[in-house]
Amino acid sequence: MDPYYWESQHGNFGDDLNLWLWDFLLPGFRDVQPETLLVGVGTVLNRVLLPEGRHKLVLGSGFGYGALPDMSDRREWDIRCVRGPLTAQKVGVDAKLGIIDPAVMVTEMPEFRNLQKKHRKSFVPHWESAAAGLWPVVCSTVGVHYIDPRGEAKSVIREIAQSELIIAESMHGAILADAFRVPWVAVTTSDSINSFKWNDWAQTVGVTYKPRHIPVSTRAEAIAKGAKFWGVGFEPQQPRPEDPNKLEIDAEVLVAPGEPRQTSLRAAAKQLLATPSTLSLWQAARATPQLSADSVLSERKERFLTVLDSVRRAYF
Repeated sequence: MDPYYWESQHGNFGDDLNLWLWDFLLPGFRDVQPETLLVGVGTVLNRVLLPEGRHKLVLGSGFGYGALPDMSDRREWDIRCVRGPLTAQKVGVDAKLGIIDPAVMVTEMPEFRNLQKKHRKSFVPHWESAAAGLWPVVCSTVGVHYIDPRGEAKSVIREIAQSELIIAESMHGAILADAFRVPWVAVTTSDSINSFKWNDWAQTVGVTYKPRHIPVSTRAEAIAKGAKFWGVGFEPQQPRPEDPNKLEIDAEVLVAPGEPRQTSLRAAAKQLLATPSTLSLWQAARATPQLSADSVLSERKERFLTVLDSVRRAYF
């Protein structure tokens, strides 16, 4: 059995964790049923991402981009559970199968337990924001720790767990914060953020997705997202590509993870233009955070573990 892994060309920890999470949840799964593709964490129920003609085991995946593949042939599709009730409705399965995003199970791994807090408040942007924005500088200005979602997955997750508050534009930033019992505040910089997938997860743990708006931090970010920057609107790609890797971002404006910022007149001007972003992030860091109830999260995790037991009986 192979784990399906959508590899972002920019890097995205919420997808990258598939590389090792399933070895913990289903030890030995790689050695059984070689014809089966395990489709797990991510918004990957998309006709352009998943191969046709191969048996697929769906464990907690979500819908949110493009169009669904034809999932009517149950000989090819074994849908044990999906991310939430909205995906279940789209796929046409019982809403009870919309259990939880499997990323929450990371907290059960010994290496992520009992981590000491290091950061009072942290911001996890969407990867598009990280790729074209000025967010490390904005965070530094308001005293918020910046977590780049394109970083190595385990390192990103540790930083989330070691925070006392998470400001999340990245959905998996909020999912992991909630799983680690770290209060979180949802934010969004543009309409390009997918509210369907957020609401899909939110309904499973009884929280509400009402993100605070934060303006984009650079003109390049506005161009990438089809947003406004200082009153100037930019047209979004119409339509957005079904494969997120085909979203075009000008290579000249891409910011690499950990890339240093030059202290120059131009950099100072960019920082000044990011003032609305800075003010809004400062306000978000002081907003009332959310956290799902312990009992709700625990019940959802137990239901997911029951699904894993059924998978072991069927495939091992």
